[in-house]
Amino acid sequence: MASTNLDSEKLTGPQKAAIFLLAMGEEYTTSFFKELDEKSIQKVGKCMSDITYVSSDIVNIVTNEFLKNFNSDVNLAVSGKDFLQQVVNKTLDEETAREVFKVIGNESTSTPFRDLAYVPTDKLFNMIKGEHPQTIALILSYLPYEKSAEILNLFPEVRKTDIALRIVTIGQVQDELIREVDEAMKNDISKIGTATRKFDGVEILASILNEVGGDAEEVILSHIEKEDGDLADSIRQKMFIFEDLLQAEDRSFREILQNVDNQGLAKALKTAPEELKEKIFNNLSERAADMLKEDMEIMGPIRLKEVEEAQQNILRITKKLEAEGKIVLAGKGSEDTFV
Repeated sequence: MASTNLDSEKLTGPQKAAIFLLAMGEEYTTSFFKELDEKSIQKVGKCMSDITYVSSDIVNIVTNEFLKNFNSDVNLAVSGKDFLQQVVNKTLDEETAREVFKVIGNESTSTPFRDLAYVPTDKLFNMIKGEHPQTIALILSYLPYEKSAEILNLFPEVRKTDIALRIVTIGQVQDELIREVDEAMKNDISKIGTATRKFDGVEILASILNEVGGDAEEVILSHIEKEDGDLADSIRQKMFIFEDLLQAEDRSFREILQNVDNQGLAKALKTAPEELKEKIFNNLSERAADMLKEDMEIMGPIRLKEVEEAQQNILRITKKLEAEGKIVLAGKGSEDTFV
């Protein structure tokens, strides 16, 4: 299975969309897919699964193109800048976010040290910690108060006090000096993280499909399978579906059940295989199992969509518990071996 070689001058629309969505992350992409038509999902999903790495230059080109298109749409009823500040900080990695906000800064009035507000606190601290206390005080006086406080707290007590006093007594500073320090900081920012960005498009798409669920999941996989059966198999191996809960060992399984409400569990079991139902009943107390069976009996017919949503909710709880280290899953695609 060969990965796609990306040429910035020959990128197709679906490839650009795939790169942008990979950079934005799973949460954003999942929401986006839910609003997209099936044909577009097929094209973008196939491109995403082909991608294994994207150079920072290509990420920047695609992101900047999005930004220009976003800001040039006079019919938009929202602020492009506000949208990006809220969404980009939440979903983009630090390098891409910095590049996006650098463009924003270029399109608006130039405020000293504007770019520094979007550099992660730890990296900004490392950038300025070797500077003269007066220079540090000047930079912090221009940053948002919350950001300045975070950085100031990272300095040792004696240096922290010195910088704080210099902020209080900073007075007037020549514009030329401010510009020189600002330019020096911008040069330092440009040196941060110019390496290639690595993606596992198969794993990312599998995680997204886990969230999308329903018909869209099967539409995408069927389309990919027609073009590349091995690729579709790889994606399926990475996916974690409701039936895979059977593979959880009992201790982890009981932890999952403790975090799921009975009503949601009763809905989720509507289409579950008998083997999974038995596993659940066996890992509940006799009284809890009887109550669950009773809930299932009196529930009556419900929409398939509600069943799928209940199953997706249990999978989200399962993944959260695994991420927190409270359970261990050796599910599909796992390379872990237990002896």
